[in-house]
Amino acid sequence: MGDRILLVEDDDPLGSQIVGHLRGAGFEPVWWREGRLLVAGDLPDVSLVVLDLMLPGTYGLDMLKALRTFSEVPVLILSARNDTLDKVRALKLGADDYMTKPFWPEELVERVRARLRRPTLQKEQAVVEVGPLRIDLQGHTVQVQGRPVELTRVEFELLAALARRPQEAVTRQWLVEHVLDPEREGTERTLDVHVSRLRRKLGPVKCVETVWGVGYRLVPGEDA
Repeated sequence: MGDRILLVEDDDPLGSQIVGHLRGAGFEPVWWREGRLLVAGDLPDVSLVVLDLMLPGTYGLDMLKALRTFSEVPVLILSARNDTLDKVRALKLGADDYMTKPFWPEELVERVRARLRRPTLQKEQAVVEVGPLRIDLQGHTVQVQGRPVELTRVEFELLAALARRPQEAVTRQWLVEHVLDPEREGTERTLDVHVSRLRRKLGPVKCVETVWGVGYRLVPGEDA
């Protein structure tokens, strides 16, 4: 079998259908029928979590919030709720994708495959390359198309935080809490100023992308 996928879904017919499609696609599904308030050590060794929201036991977003305190495993939300505010809240809490019910199980399988193909930064990596950007996390140096770029400490830490999750949205709140000095400059408005300065220093290649209502993400970029 391939990657292990944790499915958290209380609807038996739907859950059985999803498990069958995941298994048919070569994955090894693990099925939980209720939400659990996870702590470190509770999560099985899985490559991705497919998470319903309206669950007995623990509400899906509460489960996601707890999960994100100790794990960066990708999470794909399944929900009958299609309100934009629900989607934004899920993304802010750390979800990687959001699908509304009803849906085609074949599409779910393809989204799982697509998410597992996305590059992620392994702990032992010291250099990250995204498009024309080359970021040396240990040497604290940055190059754009081979050209050195001088950044301040905050600008470098901001770029490094995005580089650790390439092509994924990182919330403004998380960046404020983990990059900025909370006693001196810990506001989202200050964060936006640093992003603006970072973009100017990176030049015409647009690598730092705004995810409206959520935050920012690092993408391969394109010439302006």
